[in-house]
Amino acid sequence: MNRTLYDLIGLAAGVAFILALKGLSHPKTARRGNLIGAFGAALATLVVFFHTNEGSSLPLNNLGWILGAIAVGLVIGVPAARKVQMTQMPQLVALFNGVGGGAAALVAIVEYLNLGDTATTAEVIFTVFTVIVGCVSFSGSIITFMKLQELMTTRPVIFPAGRFIIAATLVSVLGVGGWVVNSLGTTPLLILAGLSLLFGILFVLPVGGADVPIVISLLNAFTGLTVAASGYVLDSTLLIIAGTLVGASGTILTRLMAEAMGRSLFGTLFGAFTAKPQDVAAAGEERPVRSGSPDDVAILLNYARRVVIVPGFGLAVAQAQHTVRELADLMISKGIDVAYGIHPVAGRMPGHMNVLLAEANVPYDQLAEMDEVNPTFGQTDVAIVIGANDVVNPAAQTTPGCPIYGMPILEVNNAANIIFLKRSMRPGFAGIENELLYDPKTMLLFGDAKASLTKVVSALKAL
Repeated sequence: MNRTLYDLIGLAAGVAFILALKGLSHPKTARRGNLIGAFGAALATLVVFFHTNEGSSLPLNNLGWILGAIAVGLVIGVPAARKVQMTQMPQLVALFNGVGGGAAALVAIVEYLNLGDTATTAEVIFTVFTVIVGCVSFSGSIITFMKLQELMTTRPVIFPAGRFIIAATLVSVLGVGGWVVNSLGTTPLLILAGLSLLFGILFVLPVGGADVPIVISLLNAFTGLTVAASGYVLDSTLLIIAGTLVGASGTILTRLMAEAMGRSLFGTLFGAFTAKPQDVAAAGEERPVRSGSPDDVAILLNYARRVVIVPGFGLAVAQAQHTVRELADLMISKGIDVAYGIHPVAGRMPGHMNVLLAEANVPYDQLAEMDEVNPTFGQTDVAIVIGANDVVNPAAQTTPGCPIYGMPILEVNNAANIIFLKRSMRPGFAGIENELLYDPKTMLLFGDAKASLTKVVSALKAL
């Protein structure tokens, strides 16, 4: 295959990536967009095997190693993607993102070693950039995975002089990067990789659990930029196109999510160092709450005119999306106006709730974004909160210094009645108490969300 045909097929794959992003911008076209993107990735991979290297009669060098690596990736990736639960999807995304950044950094290092003294200054600069950002993306994504999987604390991890240590590490990374450009040595490049890995860890540690989705999006943008830079080093237009698309879309998504959280990106990443201590209730202190039974909830819903369902991570944990769809359909058959209030960062990643409800074939016109549904809570008879906590917590509006202060929330506290489905009184992912649980108009329904909703459906059918 000559270079011109190779480039044209690469361009077609790039167009497929653009169309995929366009499709992923709306739930109705997301499945088609995903398939187009997968086709583009497959095309980009396959065409490499038919492109002849200059000066070689073989399509590829080290073909056995390449096929072996692909086989290992398939053995690990396919079962992981098929078996992963919806509750663990954000962790999987974080891992895949980190692997992408790490792979780009390794490829850049190997290419740098192959080029040796023939490397141009521009190629060395792009190699340094790829190694820095790729390593930061890799180690940072591992920390986000551990936070999401609760293998470590979800609270911000701060330490004495933390800001100065992070700043000093960043300065060291940049300094060693300059050393690599000037010396063209292997040892400085390996030191650069190690410092970048350290900086990635320090970069993510101060981020609290509620802000982890924003960091995942930011690291995804980092990975895209890394791939684009490695495309320059490898003289691959396709990598440049794909990496730029990922970097640009990830940057836009990060900005939109930061706005949805009501804070600057800098405040999200390093706000823990300046946050004021919170006054918390004494350990073991008991406060009265109003709990109810499925029959109580069914009676309340039976006489409602408008109900807003607010899904959260607890809905995903219980895999109750089909049951909540059944409840919504039952209420609609009784003439009740039903909507789903969707917070931009509900769950553990952007669009988590949209994907979960789409799995249960919930009509898209029943999904209402935060800005659309908030003005209607004053006319809502019942708000049903299923596993959401931080995204409805009034502390975001009333408690300066708390980790989520300033974040726009779904204002379910304005509804006439609130039904809160929870397993226990445990705080949300941000680790702060929700005063809404103690509101006199809040009824708590304890237990597994799927089991509780099934009982509510049965009781409502009997009325």
